[in-house]
Amino acid sequence: MIPRFRPLVLSLLLAAAFGAAAQTEGGKAARYYEDALKRYERRDLTGTIIQLKNALQVDKTLLPVHLLLGKAMLGIGDAAGAEFELGEALRLGVNRAEVVVPLARALVAQGRQTQVFDDVRLRVEGLAPAVQAELLLVRAAAASDTGDMRAALKAIDDARSINPAVVESWLAEIPIRIRSRQFAEASAAADQAIKIAPGSSEAFYQKASILHTQGQIQQALALYDRSLTAESGNIEARLARAGIFLDLGRDKDAQADLKELFLLTPNEPRAIYLDALLAERRGDINASKNGLKRITEMLDPVPIEYVRFRPQALMLNGMAHFGLNEFEKAKPYLEYAARLQQNSPLTKMLAQIALAEPNFGRAVDLLESYLKARPDDSQALLMLASAHLSQGRHARATALMQEALRAKDVPEFRAALGVSLMRGGQSATAITELERAYKADPKQSYAGLALVNIYLKSGQTAKAASIAASLVKTRPDNLSVLLVQALTKRALGDDAGARAIYERALKADGSLMEAKLGLARIDIAAKDHEAARKRLTEILRADDRNVDAMFEMAVLYEVWGKNDEALKWLDSAVDASGLKETRPNFAQVAWHLRKGSAAKALVAAKVLLSKSPEEPNALQVFAGAQIANNDITGARTTLTNASRRAAFDASTQVNIARDQLRINDIPGAAYSLDKALTAAPDHLPALVLMTTVELRSKEPAKAEARARQIIQAYPKLGVGYGLLGDIAQSRGQTTVALEALRRAHDAQPSAQSLLRLFSVLLGPDGKKPVQAALDLAEGWLRSHPKDMLIHKALADAQARAGNFAAAKRGYDAVLKIKPNDAEALNNMANVLLRQKDPSALKYAELALTQSPRNPLLLDTAGWANHVAGNKDRSIQLLRDARLREPGNAEIRYHLAAVLAKAGRNAEAKEEVDAAIRANVTFEGLQDAKSLLATLN
Repeated sequence: MIPRFRPLVLSLLLAAAFGAAAQTEGGKAARYYEDALKRYERRDLTGTIIQLKNALQVDKTLLPVHLLLGKAMLGIGDAAGAEFELGEALRLGVNRAEVVVPLARALVAQGRQTQVFDDVRLRVEGLAPAVQAELLLVRAAAASDTGDMRAALKAIDDARSINPAVVESWLAEIPIRIRSRQFAEASAAADQAIKIAPGSSEAFYQKASILHTQGQIQQALALYDRSLTAESGNIEARLARAGIFLDLGRDKDAQADLKELFLLTPNEPRAIYLDALLAERRGDINASKNGLKRITEMLDPVPIEYVRFRPQALMLNGMAHFGLNEFEKAKPYLEYAARLQQNSPLTKMLAQIALAEPNFGRAVDLLESYLKARPDDSQALLMLASAHLSQGRHARATALMQEALRAKDVPEFRAALGVSLMRGGQSATAITELERAYKADPKQSYAGLALVNIYLKSGQTAKAASIAASLVKTRPDNLSVLLVQALTKRALGDDAGARAIYERALKADGSLMEAKLGLARIDIAAKDHEAARKRLTEILRADDRNVDAMFEMAVLYEVWGKNDEALKWLDSAVDASGLKETRPNFAQVAWHLRKGSAAKALVAAKVLLSKSPEEPNALQVFAGAQIANNDITGARTTLTNASRRAAFDASTQVNIARDQLRINDIPGAAYSLDKALTAAPDHLPALVLMTTVELRSKEPAKAEARARQIIQAYPKLGVGYGLLGDIAQSRGQTTVALEALRRAHDAQPSAQSLLRLFSVLLGPDGKKPVQAALDLAEGWLRSHPKDMLIHKALADAQARAGNFAAAKRGYDAVLKIKPNDAEALNNMANVLLRQKDPSALKYAELALTQSPRNPLLLDTAGWANHVAGNKDRSIQLLRDARLREPGNAEIRYHLAAVLAKAGRNAEAKEEVDAAIRANVTFEGLQDAKSLLATLN
């Protein structure tokens, strides 16, 4: 018989052996836990978690380890990890009362607020009163997050009924009341909290936050000070105070608070954001961008569901992406936050994004809703005006700003009024308003920049440069203003000054693309092709899909004379461009039109139109390509569509009407201009063009009435008198026309107004120039010796009159000002041909190098080569000219003469016969008839 006690002895031995090992391992796990607990008390949460995970490597069943690990993970923001560990603690048998509060907070942190009420593990029943009260306050916060303020306040009342003397219930009530804008109730709760706990840092912080929200900044600041005196480590109070210091311009004080915050919590994203704002303010753009990027790198990995009820986190990440111009990434965060804080400043940010997209209708909806709640927000009013302007509603924008000015006359409103008037075509009034705004407040960069733009467009470069310089003085660290000043420097011809500004901007922000591209453009202008190529290559090395750099490469190679390379880069820019990047497409169409490739231009225009089928400018360009392909019917339809898509944008409608007049679509132009004038009855370009339309429609009475309307509205301008001159000429009233044109020139003396007067004085054929016309032009040139337009007009008049020596002197004067002027070179060649001067050939060929596909220049060069005895070159050029412009009788006669001399009589007869049958008068008509007689 085997003794029965042996198994028992064996089991005891085994138990003893196991117990010794377990005791050894258990001691090790306990030491890890104790060290973790000490770290947790010191708020060294990372160290806590490491030690607790070490403990779990030893024993995965330790309840206190799972519980503390859950709390530590919650402390570092790992809500999902916290939920798992707290759930493990429950599963392993920890008392529910130990985990309900941190577990509820973990669910709230993940955006699962409703689960706090539904999860059976979190029922209030069966818990100790103190734990019940704590859990009820978490429930109150969850209900508030979901917008159920009644449930939130009910939970607080239930918690307070358990123990009214506990300060936490009063503190919990305050943010809920603030969110409901119940400031009196919030203040009463704060007062009660201070009464219960007079030394509570949190109570002073909450009281301050009420005042802060109401705009009582100094009172709030005093209470934040008291909060931090009670507890210097109150992160919320220090953040709030730093924000106020920043708003007040007390940057040093803000920096001191941020320094303390980074010691307390190095990765607090709100502190990083404030630090980024400070960096931007002192001009350290790189540091500012790095701070914003750091925030997005911290918050982007957090699922948006976790923070959908956290306005601060949503706002912070949204604003960080916004500051980095990452609007698509910013939008969902800002939209979530705006739902929680309706009609808050977040709405304005969303409106800015809508304007940038562009989605102007959405921007208008957002801003109008926002302004109902905050009618005194001037920035929002300005944005709304801008949105209306972008939709072509210039009159609405103007009315909005005029109404705002009646309530409050401030420079920013006057600046916006000026911009709306400018967009509405009321340039004179616009300039007055903008100048008043800028004079009232030189820091009003909006008005200043608008004035710079107007002055540059109108050729008032010195004025533009002066405004830009003063803007830089008031905002020396604003890189946008610096870049505008660089543009004015370039307009003045001061490329060295522009280069210095671009280089200064790049020192402030080495990634500033506009400055890099600006330097490349200056290199291109200086014909330093290799330097420009290196700059652009460097940009493309960092970003091989940079459309702007590819585009400038195309410009560089065209200027360099390397057309194949230029076209390759332009095509690459088109290929790399996105749906919203159409500049390369516009340029590609223009390239092919410029090079005479009408069919390719049409193909490129179709691609452009596929990107922007509703864009009026794209439709106009497509119409231009159709015209180049002689599809006049198609162009009419396209321009009509463009006019419909342009709605009531006066400036766009005027541009469309000009194109319609090019193809003699008088009804179409009238329709477009009528829409322009409906939107902006005083839009000067529309009024002027409509007068022209009425004149071409043989309605001189209507045209005259409109011209007089222009004179009445704009008495200091010459344009109305100029139109009266045109109308008088159409009626054959030369004396009346001259009087009107003199008044136009006296009102606004310019080369253009003088040229019109000069032309009428010359008479219809100009063959016997009136001395008064010559005296007028020569008198102007004495005070304007570099006016090429008048030099050319005077030289042309002398040439037509047969005064070739005087004409030669005139063209010489032009070529001294601009040696490569194709028109002057060509006309000089013609004059020299009349004088039988062999140097005519040189001038003709030089003209041709400037515009090698121009049929008139080809004709001159062909005839000059014929006179010089270059038969083959002459025939080649004249055949080219004839094919480009077969309706030109003079070109066909020249070709016939050259062919006849070459013995190709049949072809010559066909050409000269066509020239004569054209039934037009041209120089050499009698010679053509003589040639035909010899060929017959």
